[in-house]
Amino acid sequence: GTGKIRVVPLGAGQDVGGSCVLVCIGKVVVMFDCGMHMGYTDHRRFPDFSSIPEAIGVAAAQAQAHTPPPLPPAATATPPPEGSGQAAATVAAPLPAGSFNELITCVIVSHFHLDHCGALPHFTEQRGYSGPIFMTYPTKAVAPILLEDYRKITVERKGDNNFFTQQNVKDCMNKVTPLNVKELIQVTDELQVRPWYAGHVLGAGLWEIRVGTESVVYTGDYNMTPDRHLGPAFIAPVRPTLLITESTYCTTIRDSRRARETDLLKRVHKCVERGGKVLIPVFALGRAQELMILLDMYWERMNLNVPIYFSGGLIQKANVVYTNFINWTNQKIKQTYHKRNVFDFKHIQPFERNIAENPGPMVLFATPGMLHTGLSLDVFKKWAPGEANLVILPGYCSPGTMGNAVLNGAKRLDFEGRPSIDVRCTVIALSFSAHADAKGIMQLIKMAQPQNVLLVHGEKEKMEYMQRKINADFHIRCFAPPNQGSVEIDMAPTIPALLSSSLIKRPAQDDRIVLEGECGGRPLKRPRKVSLKAPLHGVILMKDKKSVQVLTPKEAAAELHVPQHELRFTTRLQLSLALSKQPPQELLTAIHSSLQQWVDPCAAFSVKEQCVRLGSLSVSLGTTRTANEPCIEVSWSHDDEELYVHTKSVLLKLLAR
Repeated sequence: GTGKIRVVPLGAGQDVGGSCVLVCIGKVVVMFDCGMHMGYTDHRRFPDFSSIPEAIGVAAAQAQAHTPPPLPPAATATPPPEGSGQAAATVAAPLPAGSFNELITCVIVSHFHLDHCGALPHFTEQRGYSGPIFMTYPTKAVAPILLEDYRKITVERKGDNNFFTQQNVKDCMNKVTPLNVKELIQVTDELQVRPWYAGHVLGAGLWEIRVGTESVVYTGDYNMTPDRHLGPAFIAPVRPTLLITESTYCTTIRDSRRARETDLLKRVHKCVERGGKVLIPVFALGRAQELMILLDMYWERMNLNVPIYFSGGLIQKANVVYTNFINWTNQKIKQTYHKRNVFDFKHIQPFERNIAENPGPMVLFATPGMLHTGLSLDVFKKWAPGEANLVILPGYCSPGTMGNAVLNGAKRLDFEGRPSIDVRCTVIALSFSAHADAKGIMQLIKMAQPQNVLLVHGEKEKMEYMQRKINADFHIRCFAPPNQGSVEIDMAPTIPALLSSSLIKRPAQDDRIVLEGECGGRPLKRPRKVSLKAPLHGVILMKDKKSVQVLTPKEAAAELHVPQHELRFTTRLQLSLALSKQPPQELLTAIHSSLQQWVDPCAAFSVKEQCVRLGSLSVSLGTTRTANEPCIEVSWSHDDEELYVHTKSVLLKLLAR
């Protein structure tokens, strides 16, 4: 019978941040991404894992049937950040540790950004999940660096103890199985997993899962246009039942990359020329490398000596990672790597905190990218009152973050227990975010050829526009559920069929004809084997409405105890006078020799009882019925029509000699 694919976003449903999407296909439950929401500092920064049983349709009593002691309840909810559009959430009682192993078949992390992997140590080490986890090799190398960096900011600087530990991060990563692009892994008897190249950041994957005849592709974040260090996303036309795609910029069609780069360089150069400071908030790996390559090359070309800094010790770690995984970058970087490693920057140096107070122009790449915490926010507070200064936000800023507030025109910012600041500097957004725009999303749909599409990781109003566009252009259903909302998609009914081995061998028999090839009018040196690519001609036999067999007509007739009728044809080709005078045996030998040159040696014609045979086709000597003159008689059944056509052409050449 038919089943359903059930999809429930625990995060990134009509929202950007905290990506976590559950997909249920039969008994298989896959969690795509396990991200942290950057707009919250209370329990809502992590997905509501306690709602998983309800989300996947498991009775609460069944989920609670495990004996390990429950974890302490999560912190009391605090109101959401102003202007975030989020409602205050209620906290479900946590499930006992270990329960998730019974509920989740595997977890797949699309890439290393914290809004896609930031909750993973919490889920594994504090909530007890210890089942399979998959990510690509670069993601496994980079994720712990970013997780530990964020943990330090949250715990050691902000004093938040309701968070995972350094050991939690290490133990979590030990549970991860890394994969290469296009590497197919059999997770269970039912589930197969395979990543494709997604661009976006080093190691990002488009993840394909397959259960029986059904498949789902989850994109995470991806980019359909190449940039200075990565290639474009790619997936074969796998025709999944469902494509789950990000929709961050689904109403935007971006300018060309060159135009955006020129704009950025002009603004930065103009600002430092007049003595201003430029702050570019970025996440440590990804857009940071893209923009640093751009500025480093520009500084070299223009012979500028204004200092460029990169915050923290992450630049050294980033260079090691990019060097180790150079094969995941684009073709140009791979080809020039032996001459110069573009990640060894000439004009960019590590940043010390006291430098922010230095007079004179400078450029600073500071983490994190949304101005919600860390060094980027600290430096912003110092530089924001300076009218000569410039802040360039190159990526998406979630509602609730300081980056989002200043982009929406906030000119005065208040901080708990600290003096407010006036924003007099110039703040601009120049999208270097490596997400697919509207054109890129449509391009991926065309490439993957899904039967249904589901949008996540975007804003509700923009998603509604994209749904209409996908419906109109591709005539397929498109869904955009909110967090905790569910979508059910009917699966096509599957009926297992036993295929006769004799029927499978038939196409191989049809390959026995070998044609003489030509290329530009010249004969090829070797004969060209032709595959006829004929569809299987068989009989579908359903006996008890459960088992189906596909048999050859002969097998079907025997199974049903009915006589089989054969449709047979005969034609006669008149012999020339010279050939008619040849001894019959000599003529048959000549016919056999001519025919044998045109077939595969494995499918040889045989000469028996004054007749040349192959399959149902026979060639013999006879006389015409009307004039009683010598002729070649060819007989065949309808199954061997192709073989007869080629046999006749050989015989006509022989008769024309």
